[in-house]
Amino acid sequence: MKRKLIVTADGSHSFYLEEMDEHYHSKHGSIAESNHIFIEAGLKQKSAEKSNFKLLEVGMGTALNVWLSALALKGSGLKVNYTAIEAFPLSLDEVQNLNYPNLLGESRALFNKIHQSAWEAPVQLTEELSLLKKQASLQSLSLEQAYDLVYFDAFAPEKQPELWEEAIFRKLHDSMTKGGLLVTYCVKGVIRRRLKAIGFEVEKLAGPPGGKREMLRARKV
Repeated sequence: MKRKLIVTADGSHSFYLEEMDEHYHSKHGSIAESNHIFIEAGLKQKSAEKSNFKLLEVGMGTALNVWLSALALKGSGLKVNYTAIEAFPLSLDEVQNLNYPNLLGESRALFNKIHQSAWEAPVQLTEELSLLKKQASLQSLSLEQAYDLVYFDAFAPEKQPELWEEAIFRKLHDSMTKGGLLVTYCVKGVIRRRLKAIGFEVEKLAGPPGGKREMLRARKV
């Protein structure tokens, strides 16, 4: 799978997959998008509700969401068990080209630790965050943990339709705690209807500045 490094509108990197005509992050700003959708609307909302919780990410990709989550949790006293699923991990050479730490004035050590840590084994990434990376497809995994928060960051429904089917959302719903949150960038009507049919309460929120007008947050009731 050929990945082309690109610069998005906020100066942060992303990858472009030519064969899929798809980007890993929004061309309007990788960091801006991740912060708005996953950190502000997801992590911070759940952090206000619970001090110890489990988080599942579907589509780890560049690990930008993992890294930003670790930074946001620093010094909070919270405890988060983070499971990240990725079927096609980046190479370490590709990781070294990503400019996220430089842009935010952070050391590369934590970002590198995320990518260099072993798969299928939990690692204490920071005092607040324990990370378990799973190299697999979501379809092939058994989700036995009770997740309080899901970052749903799969490629767009037109590019990866198999990850947006009702059966996938039902699988996630079954693995989540009551009151658990799912956040994603996609607000298409068909996706909202699938989530509601399964038993989620769905709300549209304002999207990231300069990017999509809206994003989606769903809560298991």
